[in-house]
Amino acid sequence: MKINNTLTRAVIAVVALVTTGTSVSADWNHFWHNLHVGYHRNNAWPAPFNEADAMNVVAPFEMMKANGWRMHNTIGHELFRPDDGALMASGNKRVYWIATQAPQARRTVFVLRGGSERETAARVAAVRDTISRIDVQGPVPDVQITEIEPHHSPGAWATKINREWLQNLAAPRLPTSSAGGTPGIATP
Repeated sequence: MKINNTLTRAVIAVVALVTTGTSVSADWNHFWHNLHVGYHRNNAWPAPFNEADAMNVVAPFEMMKANGWRMHNTIGHELFRPDDGALMASGNKRVYWIATQAPQARRTVFVLRGGSERETAARVAAVRDTISRIDVQGPVPDVQITEIEPHHSPGAWATKINREWLQNLAAPRLPTSSAGGTPGIATP
């Protein structure tokens, strides 16, 4: 009976080794492959990760540029007639500049949403009509509706700030000595 138990145990052990041997071999090769890849990745560090890091650094600035162009290319309330949504002369000039002078990738006209859907539709139609009368080189600028109002200030206030700054600006003069301590041009 002892021989039979020993023989049975040996057969079970051999069957277990045969059935699990292939999967162990596959996992073993996978382990060595990952070890090899990790070794080379560590030796190449930080080169594989520089591009991803650079893109993560640049992404917020690209968003800021896009938002700045969106603000700049927004046709606001003050550029439309309040009663019928038609563009005023300054609005026509702004649309012309966007369609002809802005960089090709930034030639999107954003129309500030009006008080009603009818007013917004009239504004979009007025902008599209203006664009259709312009000889545009390249693709026709897209017209989109936005709710984000551009920041602006009254012209009188901006002029006042500029004039006060110019009045308080110090008169230019040459330094009396150079950075090295030698007398400058301004000394007699």
